[in-house]
Amino acid sequence: MPTLTMAAEAERIRSSVTLTDVRRATVICFLAWTFAVYDFILFANLLPVISGDLDWDSAKATGVNTWVTAGTALVAFLVGPFVDRFGRRAGIIGCVVGAAVASLLTWLGGYAAGAIGLAGIVLLIVIRSLAGVGYSEQAVNATYLNEMYAHVYTDEKSMRRRGLLYAFVQGGWPIGAVIAAISIQILEPIGGWELCFVVAVFPALLIPLAARRLKESPVFEAKRRIEELRAQGRTADAAELAHLTGQKESAPQAGVRALFQGESRRATLTLSIAFLLNWVGILAFAFQGTLILVNGKEISFTSALQVLIVSNLAGFLGYLFHGWLGDRISRRTTISFGWFVSSLCFAVMVLGPNGNFGLLVAAYAVGTFFLIGPYSAMLFFNSESFPVETRGTASTFINALGQVGAIIGGALFTATLSAAGSSAAEQADAWIRAGLIWGCVPILLSAVAILFARNVKPLSGMSAHSPSSAPSASTA
Repeated sequence: MPTLTMAAEAERIRSSVTLTDVRRATVICFLAWTFAVYDFILFANLLPVISGDLDWDSAKATGVNTWVTAGTALVAFLVGPFVDRFGRRAGIIGCVVGAAVASLLTWLGGYAAGAIGLAGIVLLIVIRSLAGVGYSEQAVNATYLNEMYAHVYTDEKSMRRRGLLYAFVQGGWPIGAVIAAISIQILEPIGGWELCFVVAVFPALLIPLAARRLKESPVFEAKRRIEELRAQGRTADAAELAHLTGQKESAPQAGVRALFQGESRRATLTLSIAFLLNWVGILAFAFQGTLILVNGKEISFTSALQVLIVSNLAGFLGYLFHGWLGDRISRRTTISFGWFVSSLCFAVMVLGPNGNFGLLVAAYAVGTFFLIGPYSAMLFFNSESFPVETRGTASTFINALGQVGAIIGGALFTATLSAAGSSAAEQADAWIRAGLIWGCVPILLSAVAILFARNVKPLSGMSAHSPSSAPSASTA
């Protein structure tokens, strides 16, 4: 009978993933994200060396970096539909392989940029834009692990650990950034900047081998099977399996267009605005915070690596704290709280007394803790806010807007500094003004914007419904 057959099918899907599978997936996703960050960070850190090797002035180097950032955003936009069509597991493998290919080909792009001029520079930009698949790893991880955790961590006690577990995975960002900085110090004197990118390929290639043992999420597996039944004309069986696995019985729309329709529209708009605004602030402080301290606040750092380690340690601890807090007071509230406190801390940094090392560096570290940390809750919150049909597309779409925010932030910072006078005092004032207006204010606005999103409940079991549209979801 069809009912028995579909009941057996539902049980097969439900039993296909065990707690051991989920733990293995957590480790593999952590390593995949760490190595993706390693490649993603390398280019920005090595850009001064590459510029010197290719005789680029600062304007050309900045222009190349801007075009690379734009290309990264474009590639990142394309990852989501792939993940929603071919699966979360395929997305994870594809992101890591793409990052490895980008690393391997970067030396070729650099050689071409020096040998054939403009055409070579365009080739380098295209190659580095492929790193957008590595940047998307965090969004794919969040989508995949959210569905996997919802499948095995179902009792009240374990449900309150989901965010914290994902926070450890997201901690691959600061770890990958520190590894990249250390590798540059070791490898660049030996074989130049090209060796750093070539070496980055080898650990990344290990991840696809390990990822062969990843199981597809039961939610996506059920979705795929229901689509197969509908394609075969077995609509009654499809409806029965959808009912047994907690999915919608009618075929919902997918793709980017669906993000701006129905219940998804509110989540898409609010999360996108919050993410973009916050990345304007991230450009100011996560990427240029030390420059503000040095050029605007008369703080001298003797070791850039030490500053990098301090800031990334603060970010790692921030991930854990906000992942833990989001499990308890809701992710939306956690994100808003963290970004609000961050804006205040950075305001203290930019407005505090010049030369006060203890106060300014403490404000910088605490501000980083509350700026970066909420992303362990933010990325999880993204995937909880959309149905399975568009969950990957939505997460990567919103994630890609971070690169758009970085471009906007860079342009605003550059305009403010360019409009200032040439004296040291005028330049210092410009750094302070830019940090306050294009750093603190966007972060504060992002903390407000996130509150306009629905406060959703975590996914449960094999249900693919967006909590924002589920009857039990809070709409506060």
